[in-house]
Amino acid sequence: MNNSIKRILIILGVVFLAIFLDQASKIWATNTLQGEPQIKYLSDFFRLTYVKNTGAFLSFGANFSGTLHFIALKVFPVIMLLGLFAYIAFAKHMNIWQTIAFSAILGGGISNIYDRLLYGGVIDFMNMGFGSLRTGIFNIADICIMIGLFMMLPEIIKANKAEQKEELASSTEENN
Repeated sequence: MNNSIKRILIILGVVFLAIFLDQASKIWATNTLQGEPQIKYLSDFFRLTYVKNTGAFLSFGANFSGTLHFIALKVFPVIMLLGLFAYIAFAKHMNIWQTIAFSAILGGGISNIYDRLLYGGVIDFMNMGFGSLRTGIFNIADICIMIGLFMMLPEIIKANKAEQKEELASSTEENN
């Protein structure tokens, strides 16, 4: 199979899986958790609670005015997601792990922007932590984005080490 076709199939597979899991979980959360008290598991480490978030990460931008809200939370993310898709689809230097990682980020982003565009907000319903030290309330799309970011860490560290070696070699040559 052609590498370009293989890459597109990986991108589409990961993106559609992320969107499906996120949208299905939001339907479940709406039908099960909306209007209900929060549910606690594992000695209150994990909570399920229904929230409609009209902002972005940690409700950032929820209080923005009309035009700023539209540009910052709808237009800008769509442009960024289109750019990310183009990068994933056409960058020649990416390995399979980078393709999967960026595709998970893309899928999570698409699912959340879909909700923001169609419903005016995103359904969040999961929260973790101990006592008052807790995460924000999040959803499966957010998990997909975080998985993609964590998958990128080894590549970033490897690139950073290579850059440091290059700088060291360059400074050694200059000193000789």
